[in-house]
Amino acid sequence: MTGALAPTKPLTAVDRCDRCGAQAYIRACLPLGGELLFCAHHGRRHVAALRDKGAEIQDESARLSETPSTATSER
Repeated sequence: MTGALAPTKPLTAVDRCDRCGAQAYIRACLPLGGELLFCAHHGRRHVAALRDKGAEIQDESARLSETPSTATSER
């Protein structure tokens, strides 16, 4: 077994913040195994400390500012 982390899957609406239960946009993969999920608010609060402790961070919070695509109208 190698020391490389397995690729992470995209976060979905089913993934919930471990702190408050809101939709998770940030995943912290801990160096000894396991993961923590955070909403954007709690992720911003804790991500620096987790990174300092060696966690790999998957941050999808930029999705919050994306404009949703609209369906094309019929002509």
